[in-house]
Amino acid sequence: MRLKTSDLTPIGFNVHGQSPPLVDPFGRAVSYLRVSVTDRCDLRCVYCMAEEMTFLPKRDLLTLEELDRLCSAFVERGVSKLRITGGEPLVRRGIMGLFRSLSRHLDSGLLRELTLTTNGTQLEKYAAELADCGVRRINVSLDTLDPDRFRAITRWGDLDRVLAGIDAADDAGIRVKINAVALKGVNEDEIETLLRFAHWRGFDLTLIEVMPLGEIEPMRIDQFLSLGDVRGRLEQRFTLTDLPDNTGGPARYVRVEETGGRLGFITPLTHNFCESCNRVRVTCTGTLYMCLGQEDAVDLRAPLRASEGNELLERAVETAIARKPKGHDFIIERRRSQGVASRHMSTTGG
Repeated sequence: MRLKTSDLTPIGFNVHGQSPPLVDPFGRAVSYLRVSVTDRCDLRCVYCMAEEMTFLPKRDLLTLEELDRLCSAFVERGVSKLRITGGEPLVRRGIMGLFRSLSRHLDSGLLRELTLTTNGTQLEKYAAELADCGVRRINVSLDTLDPDRFRAITRWGDLDRVLAGIDAADDAGIRVKINAVALKGVNEDEIETLLRFAHWRGFDLTLIEVMPLGEIEPMRIDQFLSLGDVRGRLEQRFTLTDLPDNTGGPARYVRVEETGGRLGFITPLTHNFCESCNRVRVTCTGTLYMCLGQEDAVDLRAPLRASEGNELLERAVETAIARKPKGHDFIIERRRSQGVASRHMSTTGG
């Protein structure tokens, strides 16, 4: 169900102008916003996109000015971590202007962290400027270190270009975390190699179970690899010590004693991370999803464009947070092998 502006009620709105934090029905404060700035990407990863994608027309996207206004409204309501995503966020024309504008919230102290998730293809070009905008750490999606396998997973990507981007980010003083989706029969034999590479460079590595989002050609059940099984295999080679560390996201971390590095596990299927969820997502069209694994959403574009003030926008956000569910319904099985949610991950925001 999608709300119309006329349906909005001022849940929690303070007529005296003070904006209270956003708290969901289960007492979880929403402090982390992930915002997609584009559904476009210069790669076509097999677990994320169909090979032939139909992208949104430009008129449907929020402008960079609207994205700034939307993000700022969330920051004023207690969001302290802001992640820019895509598609691939760095292919959006003029994107560095948005980063530079949002960095004012770092200067004011309202925003604790401004970051992004990227495939790394544009990092060599933008790393220094991102650092200048206050970006101190980033997530880079990298599922293999084999050039031919990388090209097969991404359908046409150049591994050397991504590695050069990672080097540029590291040289700029940005802390890099490698994200790798664990894919059955594709890269499961390379997980130890990825771990050693990341920890040798001083990077964290986070492993992610494939998520059932969107219609793609490979069947999800054929891609799915349980991270519980992966951890069991790693424990035959390494000593893994559970850590209480929390970076604001869904990963659970261990220290790999032999390397001294951190390894994260994101397990939406085998062990969901919903009980402490502090996150919401906004798509590049201004649709707010309160849960990655649910279709319930609220349109923020209409209230954004209906008034120069933020009262309608605030009310839409408050109404949405009041509907945030306790958890998602991800499941992968043969008879439901395609996405539980019809939208692609690139549309929702990675």
